[in-house]
Amino acid sequence: MTLCKVVAFSFLILANILFVKSMAQTVTELKKFEVAEAKQAVAVDEQFFYVINNSTIRRYGKNNGKLTGEWDGEKEGIKHLNSGVVIKGKLYCANSNYPEIPMTSSVEIFDVKTLQHIGNHSFGIAQHGSLTWIDQKDGYWWIGFAHYGGKESSEGRDVRWTSLVKYDAEWRETESWVFPKNLVALFTPKSNSGGAWGTDGLLYCTGHDREEVYVMQLPKHGYTLDHVRTLTAPIQGQGIAIDHSVKGRVLLYGINRSASTVTLSEIR
Repeated sequence: MTLCKVVAFSFLILANILFVKSMAQTVTELKKFEVAEAKQAVAVDEQFFYVINNSTIRRYGKNNGKLTGEWDGEKEGIKHLNSGVVIKGKLYCANSNYPEIPMTSSVEIFDVKTLQHIGNHSFGIAQHGSLTWIDQKDGYWWIGFAHYGGKESSEGRDVRWTSLVKYDAEWRETESWVFPKNLVALFTPKSNSGGAWGTDGLLYCTGHDREEVYVMQLPKHGYTLDHVRTLTAPIQGQGIAIDHSVKGRVLLYGINRSASTVTLSEIR
C-alpha cells in the first residue's frame, strides 16, 4: 500500500470515529418530582407538566412541582388515558379501552388553562390497534397504535402489528410504518407505550417497562422505522414528552412508576 493510500485510509478511519462520536447521545437527569399518581404518562408545556393516569389529569408547576389543577374523568367513562401532548394551549390525550377487545380508541382534548374537556376525535374500533401516544409535526398527526402479546392479543395479532401511523390535519391517513424486529422483541409481551418527536428531528419511543428510550427515524425506503440507538434513561417506559418550549435542547419528561416520580432529563 502506498503512503498516499495509507494516509487516505487513516483519514477515513478517523472520520468514521469522529462521526460516530458526534452521533453519540446520553441521558442526564436534571430534576425529579415526587408525584404519587405518576403511573401512566406525562405531558409538558412552557409552564407546567401534566401527569396522566388512566382517568385523571393533574397539572404541576415545572419550577416547584406544585399541584395547580386537576381533572377526573371516571364519571365520564374515561378508563385508560395512555399519554398526552400539549399543542397551542390544548392537551391531546390518547385514550383506549385497554385491555378490552375489540380495541377501541379516541383522542380526548382539554383546555390546559381550565383542564376542561373541550373535544374528541373517535377512531371507534381502530383498525390499527390500541392508541397509545400522539404527537404533531410538520402539520401532521403522528400516532402510535399498539398490539400486545399473550392473552392480550387481538384477533391473532401480536406485538408485531404495532405501528406508527401518519394522518393529515383532517385525520386522513397518509402513511404508516412498523417497528424493527429487535424492538418488537423488547416491547413483548406489552408494546410501544410512548413516543414524541424531538427538537432535533428524531423520534423518541418507549416500551412499557424498560428503563430505555429508543431513538428512531423514518426510513429512506421500505416500511420499517430505523432504530438509530438505545439510550438508558431514569424512567420505566410509558408515556413521555419532549419540552418544545425550550429551543436548542432536547429535554425529556418521563415517569418512574416504582418510585412514583416524574423526571426531567436532557438528551445530549
